Amino acid sequence: MTRGARALVVCPEIRGRTADVDSAARIEEARGLALAIGLEVIEALALPLREVRPGTLFGEGQIERIRDHCNLGEAELVIVDGGLSAIQQRNLEDKLGRKVIDRTGLILEIFGERAATAEGRLQVELAHLDYQQGRLVRSWTHLERQRGGFGFLGGPGETQIEADRRMIRDRMARIRRELEQVRRTRGLHRDRRGKAPWPVIALVGYTNAGKSTLFNRLTGADVMAQDLLFATLDPTMRRVRLPGIDKAILSDTVGFISDLPTQLVAAFRATLEEVMAADLILHVRDIANPDTAAQKKHVLAVLSDLGVMGSEGEEPTAPIVEVWNKLDLLPPDRVAELRALADAAGEPVLPVSALTGEGCADLLVRVGQLLTGDAREQVIDVAAGDGQRLAWLHAHGDVLADEVLESDGEPVHRLHVRLTPREWGRFRRL
Repeated sequence: MTRGARALVVCPEIRGRTADVDSAARIEEARGLALAIGLEVIEALALPLREVRPGTLFGEGQIERIRDHCNLGEAELVIVDGGLSAIQQRNLEDKLGRKVIDRTGLILEIFGERAATAEGRLQVELAHLDYQQGRLVRSWTHLERQRGGFGFLGGPGETQIEADRRMIRDRMARIRRELEQVRRTRGLHRDRRGKAPWPVIALVGYTNAGKSTLFNRLTGADVMAQDLLFATLDPTMRRVRLPGIDKAILSDTVGFISDLPTQLVAAFRATLEEVMAADLILHVRDIANPDTAAQKKHVLAVLSDLGVMGSEGEEPTAPIVEVWNKLDLLPPDRVAELRALADAAGEPVLPVSALTGEGCADLLVRVGQLLTGDAREQVIDVAAGDGQRLAWLHAHGDVLADEVLESDGEPVHRLHVRLTPREWGRFRRL
């Protein structure tokens, strides 16, 4: 796929299949996916389908309409915002005389271009191979009937299919072994953090919800943050200071999207394991987006697939707090309305603007409170000369009172400190 190529985006609307997102929002998201890989979108249109044609998806009249739009806008590429079988893709290319790609293929292209780490590239390649393997098998079925010879001797068509299948299977097996090593390494890192132990906070949310901008705001980092879908692919972790907590780890993760290719959900499981091991999950929502409710549903569905939400009737593996981002894009009266809704909500909700910083200080305070929610007040006597333990208590606990007494003629600090069970255990080991 050539950067800068002119593309026509087509969103099929299949009758009887209800969608959470309305037609205009789907078209806008599909356009955003195309722009994310540097394509020039000449037009994006929705086409209602009364029935799905097994060979081409669209009817002849609609194919003619697509061809007319392509000719008029000189489009080199047609993007179908939905799934295409190998046969449908090939037939459409024959009829339109242009390259055709479906939603899964487009997302895979974006991930392939954006992956920056060796792990990310491996995950993308695995997803690509998984995607191509299914299409290879289906698109070569006509050759499997060309059997030459007897018994188990096959013709050249079958031999080529088997060779291609074997090459793909072998490469996928090698990549899975390498990714398993990455998972083990990540697990060791998590174990070390658990022994430290520093709480881990994971940012999750729909793609382009502002996670990386918020990550940069809270940590002072310079992670890529652009108004693009899938600006972040590789996980990034940085230290963040919280009230009562000297050090916590904030993790920025890949954004979710509706109809995420199953190949990518499986391939990026290692990346998303950081979410599964988090002590607290911040669900960042673009509250200014008209489809924010539908986006929330898609994010929770992915978290459920990962096992983060727990089984029915069970608590999530970590507390999930909604962060309503992009207040700066809303009029003041709407912001006031949202704040009232947040106050009335039964679940914790934190309105912020990652771009301007509004609400971010309150966010850090609230996160600190949530992470120390099981803290208990301890009364501790520390010798005045024991600067290390005094400093540790002030850095890792919430010091409620500090009075100087005398014990055996020596000055002693009697501190009333709120500590979590984990921090209390660490202090006792000092």
